[in-house]
Amino acid sequence: MRLLIMGPPGAGKGTQAKKIAEHYGIPAVSTGDIFRANVAAGTPLGLEAKRIMAEGGYVSDEITNGIVANRLDEDDAEHGFLLDGYPRTLPQVHALDAMLGARGHRLDHVISLQADVDAIVERLKKRAELEGREDDTEEAIRVRQEVYAKETAPLLAVFSERGLLVEVDGLGSMDEVSERIFAALDAG
Repeated sequence: MRLLIMGPPGAGKGTQAKKIAEHYGIPAVSTGDIFRANVAAGTPLGLEAKRIMAEGGYVSDEITNGIVANRLDEDDAEHGFLLDGYPRTLPQVHALDAMLGARGHRLDHVISLQADVDAIVERLKKRAELEGREDDTEEAIRVRQEVYAKETAPLLAVFSERGLLVEVDGLGSMDEVSERIFAALDAG
């Protein structure tokens, strides 16, 4: 199964991605985790990503496309994967189409977690306090929400036109949301 999970930053994509990956036996590929690992290691990519994320922005398509292409070439992604945090822009959708097409694959479903912005802001402020995440200031959170709404949310229309979109209420307990996702995917 080749899946993509979308939703505003803080909607619970990372949490649900792990559960979905475990449930279906596929790797979860999180661009955010890849960037944070590079930040922690102090790599050139990490330093650039840290600066961009601290401002609430997104890392360039060119860098992100390369990272995803390399990850999808790994053996564990041969028979399926769940992408989390990619694609975020229409050019990234086209790049993903090309990557998958070159491997003779296509996406099976795109999961869209639906969540209220104010609920997300409160959730992320609490996470920032608990985890000490410098990139989760209220200002940066709101900037990411605006960028998502402007640049990424319109991609949902593309996936809907392709018949791939599965919309799921992202608010509630972790298990409630997981069960909604599994039911929607198993039905579709």
